Amino acid sequence: MPDPILAIAGLDAHYGDFQALYGLDLTVAPGEVIAIIGANGAGKTTLMRSISGLLRNQAEAIRYQGEPIGHLRADQIAARGIALVPEGRQLFPSLSVEENLIIGGQLGRRGPWSLEAIYALFPILEERRAVPSTALSGGQQQMVAIGRALMANPDLLLLDEISLGLAPVIIKTIYDALPGIVSSGMSAMLVEQDIGKALSMSQRVYCLQEGRVSLQGRSDQLSRAEIGRAYFGV
Repeated sequence: MPDPILAIAGLDAHYGDFQALYGLDLTVAPGEVIAIIGANGAGKTTLMRSISGLLRNQAEAIRYQGEPIGHLRADQIAARGIALVPEGRQLFPSLSVEENLIIGGQLGRRGPWSLEAIYALFPILEERRAVPSTALSGGQQQMVAIGRALMANPDLLLLDEISLGLAPVIIKTIYDALPGIVSSGMSAMLVEQDIGKALSMSQRVYCLQEGRVSLQGRSDQLSRAEIGRAYFGV
């Protein structure tokens, strides 16, 4: 097996006195898609915030391409090749579609993703390129959020609840695009409430419960009964 692009070992995470993650261990191989599942409050978004630098942690607890990054700021981590599509999208409301996308490319990292590539992936965004992001539907906003992250040409893409609150037809459009996104060898970590979607898109899955890994394994080998027990703790 190749060395992991991301290796997490013994990760604890806190919000003040509240501990959200307890001794978490996790790896992502180059070109691998892993899914993170679990009930609300299990620690999934905290994990994503920790990896992306929005929540500072122990330096050695998170290693990316062999280097400790747990202590780095979000901009430093982004410059190294990790991009986050945050829960709730968090677009810049005063900017147009295209301006939001351009911001994602400010790091100047080389790679396959450009405005033209994003518009080919999501043609509706080209049609609405000059429209303020607040005038878009929820699904279109999610496409912009994904496009903005891709414009950074990351080696590791973090996707936090990208289907949350969207209509089924829009969810299908977005998930249909994901295989093409990772086909160039990009690694990805997908947080998803829809277990079926999570399993179908990933090679391996981690289930979190109350800040701990309650189950891990290959997505095509874990049974629904095993996942149910790990998910609900019964």
